[in-house]
Amino acid sequence: MDYETNIRRRTEEREEGLSPCAAKSRFSRGRLRWEEPCPIRTDFQRDRDRIIHSKAFRRLKHKTQVFIAPLGDHYVTRLTHTLEVSQIARTIARALNLNEDLTEAIALGHDLGHTPFGHVGEEVLNELCPGGFKHNEQSLRVVDFLEKDGQGLNLTWEVRDGILNHSKGQVDILDESWGETGTLEAEVCKIADVIAYINHDIGDAVRAGMISDKDLPTSAIELLGHSSSERINSIVLDIVKYSWGVTGWEDLRKPHVGMSALVLQETNKLRQFLLEKVYKPTLMKEETKRAREVVRSLYSCFLEHEEKLPQEYRYRDDSIERKASDYISGMTDQYALQKAQEIRA
Repeated sequence: MDYETNIRRRTEEREEGLSPCAAKSRFSRGRLRWEEPCPIRTDFQRDRDRIIHSKAFRRLKHKTQVFIAPLGDHYVTRLTHTLEVSQIARTIARALNLNEDLTEAIALGHDLGHTPFGHVGEEVLNELCPGGFKHNEQSLRVVDFLEKDGQGLNLTWEVRDGILNHSKGQVDILDESWGETGTLEAEVCKIADVIAYINHDIGDAVRAGMISDKDLPTSAIELLGHSSSERINSIVLDIVKYSWGVTGWEDLRKPHVGMSALVLQETNKLRQFLLEKVYKPTLMKEETKRAREVVRSLYSCFLEHEEKLPQEYRYRDDSIERKASDYISGMTDQYALQKAQEIRA
């Protein structure tokens, strides 16, 4: 056995010391297309690296989270959100002795298919596209097909499952219709996504003057903490304690990641507060209305004038609706605004 291959093998052997519930890279369900294994990295480490080096990952820097075209430098972008999700998810996975590499890969890839202008762009494309549009499904399409000029990233089944199943819709955290994932690492990313956006969206809303810290639900703040870091720490500690204590990781029939009843109640209370005081009012802002018009005008233009699509989209064996939605969903906020201005000119 050569030296480099021995490095990967040693890493795979160390994974045997993880929880019996953890996903092991050596036993991955594989890729869409077989590849020779990397001599140094495990399959999950390789997936993480492919995601980081993808074009879709770089574009997250210029995609909005909630506030569209904010003037300040400290508002959350889709990229900073992704990094926060990764940090929270890795902390939980490490504490629960799960596979941190798989967790990181899922977290970094979960929003690659998100539209410009946050969920507003997603809502518009969902209204316009035959069969609808969901950013989690588009994220899977990005890694399976759109990246690398149509070749895709050829990721493992476990990472693809986590990307596809991270979305939760409007249901409460851990609601009965929350949905299932194929691995506990994906479950960790799903819950870390919520922890991240609840706390950074509070910060952005305060920064934007929409709410103040005094407006936050008193019971939630008293239990979870007055600052973002305190709340994240409280929730993460509770998740780790609950997941160890309730499942014990010894009952392997149906292990799961969750929260204690009280922390879950107060976290959902914060989420509901954001829905009523931040997310819904944001939909009425002028910049949000403009974003809707931009996505609609781009979609209409490309359906009527396919020749205005880039060559790599025009020559694909897809419907014009699919081509248009692929192109628009990959745009950054500023690029979408620029293309819409060119169309009007």
